[in-house]
Amino acid sequence: MAQIKAVVIADAGPIIHLDELHCLDILNDYGRIIVPETVWLEVAYHRPQALCAQVNLIRQRAVDFSPQVNALTPLYTLHAGEQEALHLCVAFKDSLLLTDDTAARLAAKNLGVTAHGTLGVLVRAVRRASLSKSEVLELLRAIPSQTSLHVRASLLSEVINDVERFTK
Repeated sequence: MAQIKAVVIADAGPIIHLDELHCLDILNDYGRIIVPETVWLEVAYHRPQALCAQVNLIRQRAVDFSPQVNALTPLYTLHAGEQEALHLCVAFKDSLLLTDDTAARLAAKNLGVTAHGTLGVLVRAVRRASLSKSEVLELLRAIPSQTSLHVRASLLSEVINDVERFTK
């Protein structure tokens, strides 16, 4: 079983998409989730009910700004929430970034930060037995019709196939 990173920092996407699937509570498996101030405001605008869920979301402003993140911002066209999340990832060594944004994931990789998205969180849930295989398959299949997550059909199909083959 993979060890949980000491600090988990969330961008808006996974919070919104997991809430759209009515399974935001699977984030409780991580313990506390730091949500940068800008991301918090984005979630509050797009999906305010997600911030009322029984999940340990900690609202926090980034205080240390990383020159590496500042340098990557124009290269990857990072939005304010993604920037703030990455600044926090740099400040908290050995952190995990939850994001569905491709540019933020590429920037995280460049910074040596591990990043997972909504699909990864769902796959992790079945691997850790937080949800059953059938529950995760149902959630994965619901993504195109119940969420605003933009994911390639071929990638979603590949993840579904991987979960179908999963045995514990």
